[in-house]
Amino acid sequence: MLKEKIIIGIDPDVDKSGVATNEKFLTNLTFFELFDFLSLNKKAHNQIVVYVECGFLNKGNWHKTNGSNSVNAQIGQRTGANHEVAKKIVEMCRYLGIEYYEIKPTKSKVNSDFFKQITKIDKRTNQEQRDAYMLIYGKT
Repeated sequence: MLKEKIIIGIDPDVDKSGVATNEKFLTNLTFFELFDFLSLNKKAHNQIVVYVECGFLNKGNWHKTNGSNSVNAQIGQRTGANHEVAKKIVEMCRYLGIEYYEIKPTKSKVNSDFFKQITKIDKRTNQEQRDAYMLIYGKT
């Protein structure tokens, strides 16, 4: 028997993406662990909906700092790599036939104390997990 609908938020990262579900499951997964996770959840649920934070939806050169050119180049390289991971996750959802939404990132980050207060999730989390959960917070 299949479970009801699951909603998954993903904060893409080159090493391990933050992943959260409406079942209050939060973790960090490598790219291929994420593929397995989505595949298993697609088989286990009647409906699966994924929200992917897509930094490439932001316009402009927002990562440029007053630092040296090499610092700016490194920041740009990491940013571009994360953008590519987000694009590949979207491609993964299409491949698996999963409903997905590309979400433009917000500038505000949620700290641990505020996150616990609004979500009632009283376990240790990292920024990627909190960002992933905030993508789906309030969605049913």
